[in-house]
Amino acid sequence: QKATHSENSQGKRSQDAEETIFYMNCRAAYLSVLKSSLENIKSREQLTLVLQQAGRNPSQKTIDKYWTSQTTTLNFDDFCAILKKEKPATKPELLEAFGKIDTDKTGFIPHDELYKILTTRGDKMTWDEVNTITKEADYNCSGQLDYNKFCELYLTTREQSCRSARDRLEAHSQRRQQQFGNQAGTPPEGIPLPVAKSSPRTPRKTEPKPPRGDSRTPSRPSSAQSAKASSCTTVSVGGSSSRSPKLIEPTTVKEWQCAQSKGCFYLEDDGEILSHKYRLHFPQRSPVCVTIKPLNIHQIEGRSCPWLSVDTALFILKENETQENLQLVSFTELQNQEMSGWKGELGPGTYWLLPFTTGCRLKKGKTQITREAKLLYRDEDGELALTKDFQAALLEIFETIDLDGNGLLSLEEYNFFELRTSGEKCDEEAWAVCKENFEMKKNELTRQGFVDLNLMEATDREGDPSDLWVTLLSLGYNKALEMTEACPFVIDVYAERCKPRVKAMCLEAGGCQLSRAVCRAVLNKGEAKALPGCENIIIYTHKSGRRITAVIENKSENKVIIHVNNEQSKNCLNNRGLTVFAVEVAPKSMMVSQHVMPLNEQEEWIYNCVHSLL
Repeated sequence: QKATHSENSQGKRSQDAEETIFYMNCRAAYLSVLKSSLENIKSREQLTLVLQQAGRNPSQKTIDKYWTSQTTTLNFDDFCAILKKEKPATKPELLEAFGKIDTDKTGFIPHDELYKILTTRGDKMTWDEVNTITKEADYNCSGQLDYNKFCELYLTTREQSCRSARDRLEAHSQRRQQQFGNQAGTPPEGIPLPVAKSSPRTPRKTEPKPPRGDSRTPSRPSSAQSAKASSCTTVSVGGSSSRSPKLIEPTTVKEWQCAQSKGCFYLEDDGEILSHKYRLHFPQRSPVCVTIKPLNIHQIEGRSCPWLSVDTALFILKENETQENLQLVSFTELQNQEMSGWKGELGPGTYWLLPFTTGCRLKKGKTQITREAKLLYRDEDGELALTKDFQAALLEIFETIDLDGNGLLSLEEYNFFELRTSGEKCDEEAWAVCKENFEMKKNELTRQGFVDLNLMEATDREGDPSDLWVTLLSLGYNKALEMTEACPFVIDVYAERCKPRVKAMCLEAGGCQLSRAVCRAVLNKGEAKALPGCENIIIYTHKSGRRITAVIENKSENKVIIHVNNEQSKNCLNNRGLTVFAVEVAPKSMMVSQHVMPLNEQEEWIYNCVHSLL
């Protein structure tokens, strides 16, 4: 036992040391570009610079992922969270990438081929930028790039950059004394910015804040004596058969004018969920009904639709002077097992529809795929052909990305697909080439044209399915060709007095706008409980159909650590995947503690959660 305890202590000390070094490197990189860790990143260019100072080489796709159309600033905590997700490339990974170009495995790449690749693919470089690489004598010889030496120099330069940032930090004692995190940020008026952070342990005052999104079980047990105050909330819910139907019935508004659009939730490798976002316009005031439900795609009999159990909701926000200044109007409540809806009256103007899912059901699967599905085969004539299962998957994808449901893909719809799978857009010139080679109607790609396009890609690769798998995996499919990490959905907007217009505007993570909307909705409708003796710490709990959401509001001037214990809950699962965890709530802010849903909807489920102040 002593030996085991010693090993655990050493392991924890090692983990703490690694975390300390990580935060030191984060701070050194941050202060290489900004004057203070309290200062926010204000532009895409600044984000690129601080990532480069941290030894990352972010692509345009990476920057787009974290600096979306709704991003105005990122703070130090956001930056730390990004660095945890974006790991620096290792030498084996770099060599593997170059090896895909060097098919003969010579260790060299001719300069003309390098020019062609670097100036036409991905984040395209200019000729001058490529010249800078090819003129360096250390890793070039006889018109060829020695990419093994290039990788060595690249890694050395990256480490030197990080070391220089640390040296500059050490040289400035004043900066070294600055606190970690963005403690001085002023939240928006009326809706404090939700800050979702988790604490792996009870931090001492000298320890840096952990980054957002890091949810780990704390080292203290649930019975920790350091808990100063606690509040218990219990909600008992019957099985699905005992649910009473909601009042919203789309059949009662079938005579109203309707606008429809499809979309999809996509699960990222780090657990983040992306979705389409929509602009909605009404020319005049009208009674309105808005619904969302998972899209039931029937292509081949017997193919399962695992996404149909995923919870979906919509948050309706009113656009004011700017897109950043959105005001929560309402959100959909559950109507039946699949559909979530809201009925009310909306005035003329522009609104945003932000799709939402808790992440309780849409999460990384643990099932191991024992047999990889076959995508291609050669027919009797030796020609490449698509397997029946792959064709079925392609038709599912077509139904998902055909947002207006007209059976054709416009360039705009196709570009959502391209951005998701390759990070690039197809321009008008490339679309004209598609028109010459694949079946189109009214300048829109048909189902057959979409299938043929994928067959051409396989033919160009001489039957190598690697790129096809990249596409499939990015769209939520596993190696058995099951869509397990995506959830297509359909939105219907009914209006009694006018024709509504709804349009997909972007495909990105929910961001601060959605986080604020979720928190505000729970604060408006939820049950509030202040922690005993801590009137500034309030726990809000709201049940919406099959979902219970808890929000913590911290009105105090100091950050707090809240311990969350669900051990007494029955037949429940939450979005964090942990029964016991701790979260850190910044001063003057609010955040979602957890979303909870039934594990088995046919049976009673009991939500019993204790929030304790550490």
